Order: sequence, then C-alpha cells, then structure tokens
Amino acid sequence: MILGKKLIVIMPAYNAEKTIRETYAELPHEYVDKVILVDDASKDNTPEIARELGIQTIMHMENKGYGANQKTCYGEALRHGADIVVMLHPDYQYSPRLVTAMASMIASGHYDIVLGSRILGGTALKGGMPFYKYIANRFLTLIANAVLGVKLSEYHTGFRAFTRNVLETLPLNENSDDFIFDNEILVQAVYFQFKIGELSCPTRYFKDASSINFRRSMIYGFGVIANLIKYILCRLSLKRSILFSSAGRKLQDK
Repeated sequence: MILGKKLIVIMPAYNAEKTIRETYAELPHEYVDKVILVDDASKDNTPEIARELGIQTIMHMENKGYGANQKTCYGEALRHGADIVVMLHPDYQYSPRLVTAMASMIASGHYDIVLGSRILGGTALKGGMPFYKYIANRFLTLIANAVLGVKLSEYHTGFRAFTRNVLETLPLNENSDDFIFDNEILVQAVYFQFKIGELSCPTRYFKDASSINFRRSMIYGFGVIANLIKYILCRLSLKRSILFSSAGRKLQDK
C-alpha cells in the first residue's frame, strides 16, 4: 500500500513473452498489492508465463484491441478494490521502478492522474523513439495544450496512474476499443476537471517493445485531432458528445 491506499498494477498485454519477466521483476513488490494482466489473444506464451510468475491473468479469447484491453484491466482493478491503479505495459519500454513515485504522487492528493513522460527528461530520441514519432508527439501535444488550456509535456505515453474516482467517473465504456482510447481518456479528464501531473520517465525502444506502425500512427494522429474538435464543439455547446457526458456508460455499468 501507499499511504494506506491499495495499489494495483495493470498490464494490458499482447505478445509480451520476451519481456514480461524483466518488467515484473523490477516492480516495487513491497508496495504493490496486486498485479493484473489482461492478455488480448496473444499468439505466444504470454499468459502462461504471467501465471507462472503469480500474476492474476485474464484472457480475451479474440483480439479486441488496446482500448478494450484497458477497459477490462481497469474494471478488474476496481472490482478488486484498488484505490490507485497504475498501467504499465509488460514490454519493458517504461521503467517499472517508477511505479512507487507515480502512485505516491496520486496518494499525496495533489493529482488525480499522473503520466510517465518520455519527453520531460529529454532522452526520448536517445532511448530510440523514431524521429517521426517524436515530431508527431510534439506537434499533437502543442495543439492539445492550446485547445485544452493545460500544459503537459506529452499526451501519448502508455505509463499512467489513476485514482479510483477517475476510473469510476469517466464514461470509459463510450471510448474506442482501439489505440485512440489513450487520448480520449485524457481529454475526458480535462473536461471533467481532474488534475493531471507528470514525472520524467526514461523509455526504451527495441525490437521486442510494442509499437504501432506508421499507418496506425497516422490513424491515431487524426483521431487526436477529431477528439479535440469534439471537445471544442462540446465546450461551445455547439454539439454534444457522449464522451463528455456524465450520462455516458461507465466501467461499472452493465
């Protein structure tokens, strides 16, 4: 626990058999109450290795997508009584040792969401981030900050921590089942006025680390712009969106 709050780490997984052991080994197990992995129909031995490590493992029998995987992860974490949920990819791209720091920022009461930023430390390119992804990251972040009126170093990291309240309040079951889920949840968080903090996180890009290709990156980029347009229209009361409605379907809704 962190300051008396139950900490659960969730791992959305797909073909992570080569990296899951290293990721799990570096977790601060003295503080983590539970680890939950959701396997999105991997074609390798990810679920078997996860169970061998003692990780609670849930399997999607068909590939449902990254967003759908997160929905299952967060729903299970809430069901097990999490006060703080940290999402850590099991591909060893982000440092598991920073879970304690992120959870502590949440437990302090200062933040509702904490992002592990690859940009703050200035080492993203040295860590192997493809140059086109770095440029796209900076461009999309600049636009998002201007539209949303906040100042984050990046919106596209997959290393994130949330309070239980955030996951119960946002209409996450209205979100995409694909990669754009990551952006939707942050735009929703700004709309619902949750406090977002960041900490610097080194990143590793290597052969076995998961990464979307150029075509899907383009689709994601256009999705980010579409989300910002929806946000503007909703803020100006020109067009409603279920993404920003308290009546939208939440994780706990049937």
